[in-house]
Amino acid sequence: MILKTMLLGVLELAQPTAPPAGVNTEGLADFLRSFFAPLFLVIVSVVALFFLFTREITRFVQFIILAIAIGVIFYVPNIIEVTAKAIASALGIRGD
Repeated sequence: MILKTMLLGVLELAQPTAPPAGVNTEGLADFLRSFFAPLFLVIVSVVALFFLFTREITRFVQFIILAIAIGVIFYVPNIIEVTAKAIASALGIRGD
């Protein structure tokens, strides 16, 4: 009885299965954001502290403005799509 059950289980596992339809990228952007956000904040903090300790206030302000712009572009949902549509609309290009 046990041998028959084991044999049926092995035969069932040996049956060919269809390959997956494609790569599932659902949630990839959220994963990448959650992975790179802490790394981005650490790098920004270290560089900002370096500029402050070396008393380069102008470079510090420039760097903070650049860091905020990069953060907005990458971490606000759909900002790239909205910006691209706005630029295309301003140029008179129709997008469907």
